[in-house]
Amino acid sequence: MSETTQAPTTDRIDAELLRRWSRIPVPVIVDLAAECQIDIALRPLKPAGQQPALFGRAVTARCAPPDFGAVLRAIGTMQRGDVLVIDAGGEAAWAMIGDVLGGHLHRIGAAGIVCDGAVRDTGALAAMEGLSVYARHINPRGPTGAATTEVNVPVTIGGCRVSPGDIIIGDDDGLAALTPGHLLDLIGPAEAKLVLEAEWTRRLAADEPIARIFNLS
Repeated sequence: MSETTQAPTTDRIDAELLRRWSRIPVPVIVDLAAECQIDIALRPLKPAGQQPALFGRAVTARCAPPDFGAVLRAIGTMQRGDVLVIDAGGEAAWAMIGDVLGGHLHRIGAAGIVCDGAVRDTGALAAMEGLSVYARHINPRGPTGAATTEVNVPVTIGGCRVSPGDIIIGDDDGLAALTPGHLLDLIGPAEAKLVLEAEWTRRLAADEPIARIFNLS
């Protein structure tokens, strides 16, 4: 396969809107829009409480393991704050990225890596401060070819369609992918849900009866 497009852009997305979204946790997103959720089998590399938050623009690579050519070419288009999103079809037998390319992404200030497949050199990747890595599998066996060039095309990651330029959000609980349309339509409800949850917390701390808080009969 040799399909390649230009690098995606988020220039059309208001910077203030992105700032507001950077404060929204994944559980709130998927409560409002289940279609935004990426399979929970793609797990953060670090334990809960240690994983860096993930927020950035998707740069996509569709691989046919053991070929990782798309990963190499996608990295060549990446900018600071981008997220490398690798569609390896969930394949476990070959890692698509490790510490060499991960180290380059860390050096240029990429936000992170989401791999629907395998990664390796996990100790080194986990030590790269600020680089957030999610993967379905870990395998020390590396790729064996670099011919494919499907870069910045729509991909499917953990059952979720991700297009180049979509915003990827990740935390200890999992991952979500937001299209420009989601960004506009869901920010109000997402912020309202945070306010509601804060109100629940306040009322619980005040020892108000839980039946009253949650309108139980």
